[in-house]
Amino acid sequence: MIQRPAYIKKLSNAVRRSPVTALLGPRQCGKTTLARIFGQDREAIYFDLESQPDLQRLQNPELVLGGLQGLVVLDEIQTMPELFRVLKVLVDRNGNRARFLILGSASPAIVKNVSETLAGRVEFIELSGFDLSETGEDSWKSLWLRGGFPRSFISDSDDDSLAWREGFIKTFLERDIPQLGIHITSTAMRRFWTMLAHYHGQTWNSSELARSMGLSDKTVRLYLDILTGTFMVRQLQPWHENIRKRQVKAPKIYLRDSGLLHSLLSINDSTSLFAHPKVGASWEGFALEQFLQVMPIAESYFWATYGGAEIDLFFLHHGKRYGVEIKFSEAPNITRSMRIALQDLRLDQLWLIYPGQHEYPVHEKIMVWPLCNIADLFI
Repeated sequence: MIQRPAYIKKLSNAVRRSPVTALLGPRQCGKTTLARIFGQDREAIYFDLESQPDLQRLQNPELVLGGLQGLVVLDEIQTMPELFRVLKVLVDRNGNRARFLILGSASPAIVKNVSETLAGRVEFIELSGFDLSETGEDSWKSLWLRGGFPRSFISDSDDDSLAWREGFIKTFLERDIPQLGIHITSTAMRRFWTMLAHYHGQTWNSSELARSMGLSDKTVRLYLDILTGTFMVRQLQPWHENIRKRQVKAPKIYLRDSGLLHSLLSINDSTSLFAHPKVGASWEGFALEQFLQVMPIAESYFWATYGGAEIDLFFLHHGKRYGVEIKFSEAPNITRSMRIALQDLRLDQLWLIYPGQHEYPVHEKIMVWPLCNIADLFI
């Protein structure tokens, strides 16, 4: 079993600080397994709200949960939204001796209900698939091809991994989306998701996608928000600087799991991946997700102008300005776009992330840095 010590530490701190901790992420990303491991050395009781016996146990939730102490885990809480108000009553009650860990398959409804009902009482943790710090640096090619969902990554073969991902996509569209109260045909959403895979790494253009699908701008925006709210898609927002240049205002779109991206693009193995025209965009999205999973930054952006200057990632950390450019090249070079970004964004440091093995400077403020070593950037 692949250990996830960073998330165990996050859970420990959150449960200590807050009466309710919300662990959110897509189905099959390991939330239940992580919660059970976390509860092994604690006084813990577990409720699976997709289990009929557990639902029966919670027919009178305030009475049942109010008498418990220690760690109480409520898995797939979106199936019983009335529990949010019950939890508010319980955590505000004098003498409450329980800490609640709620797991949800990342829907906007979960976050909205928790935020409104449990404001000031809940801490959020977002769980993603495996990252390189968990699987090991040498596994980056396999992790890139198969993605970070545990069952996909640990499959015995690439064919088995692909079969699991196809099954996941089918189940997600036919069962998980309807369970969130969203009534969109699986065929329409699959078609949109596949089209979005071809726009991976590009700036969002609702009109272009709407015309391609014969739908309205409003409808394709709804589809995008659904996939974003379920952690299938990342909308990376643009940064605006006070300069005399026209800057891009639309977000960039990435499919968050590289394995699902490859399934939707019909990429079956490494040979197909390296020969595919989207290999550079796929690498960019993979490296971006790896960076954001391990780096201690709260808000991240991209930056681009209509004149052609662009930086893949921009963020502030401890009062300094950082940029990240991602290149699928064994020997990446400084570009004009990087020099403009250094000047216009007043960057303190720019990292050029690539799939190689060595770290080396190419400019006083630009370092070429291996993806496998990104966890060392702020050490």
